[in-house]
Amino acid sequence: MTCKSAKTTSSYYQMGVQTSEAMRAETDGGVVVTVEESQGSVQNVMGVRARGGDYVFTTPPALVGLAQRGAAMFEGKGDSAFDEIRALFPIPSLTTHFVVLQDSGIETFADMEGKTILLGSGSFGAREGEKYLGLFGLEGKVTLADSELSNAVAALKNGQIDGFVTAGSYPAPNVIEAAASTGVTVLSLSDDQVAQTKRTPLTIPAGTYAGQDAAISTTSLPVVAYTTSAMSDDTAYLLTKTFWEQRDDMGSAAAWWNGISPDMIANITDAHRLYQR
Repeated sequence: MTCKSAKTTSSYYQMGVQTSEAMRAETDGGVVVTVEESQGSVQNVMGVRARGGDYVFTTPPALVGLAQRGAAMFEGKGDSAFDEIRALFPIPSLTTHFVVLQDSGIETFADMEGKTILLGSGSFGAREGEKYLGLFGLEGKVTLADSELSNAVAALKNGQIDGFVTAGSYPAPNVIEAAASTGVTVLSLSDDQVAQTKRTPLTIPAGTYAGQDAAISTTSLPVVAYTTSAMSDDTAYLLTKTFWEQRDDMGSAAAWWNGISPDMIANITDAHRLYQR
């Protein structure tokens, strides 16, 4: 079985690895999930066109809806395979991080004018970063670094950029690395800015990252693990059952799992029969 998650530097890739290990342990090696790096959620959804019943991937529910309608980034790319997407279980929400050097002079979004920021390409974080720059009056006023997100921490250390944008569940590995090796600040959004984004508000607790003395107000987007109807009901049930049984153990190893609760099943519109069983 193959799981497409995200880039290797992201928290979602690590979540994929942890889920894979939990599946292997719970089934005594009967279920082996191989985690593959991907370019992001859109690519993960597009992958269902060429994959079979052994495909698992992560993406926000909103993207599945867009794919099924052939809208936005899926315009002209519609496929009947998108109608066969089925949800398994919720995973920690995508959390937007605007990470800047402490000595860059950036304390608010307005301070990013004239600075160099790395957004990367193709990922939700890159699109969200570009969207927020536009919403907050910074379009054309910020230099966008021509590099991939995987290079962000090194570029920050070398002084090639003043900051980067990443969207992964907190605590995000690349933000942990940046905070530990180079003094950084994760910007907070005002209530008005959060409202402008039309995303779900989220608070990153104080102390989540090195040098972070106060809570950070930011935004989030629900994320779910999916497969397709090509997967057998028994396999889908086993994966879902194993996830919930292993959730607490995974939370002991990585804090991001502790935010998962059965209430988040409300984000899954097509999983009711599975959960009733």
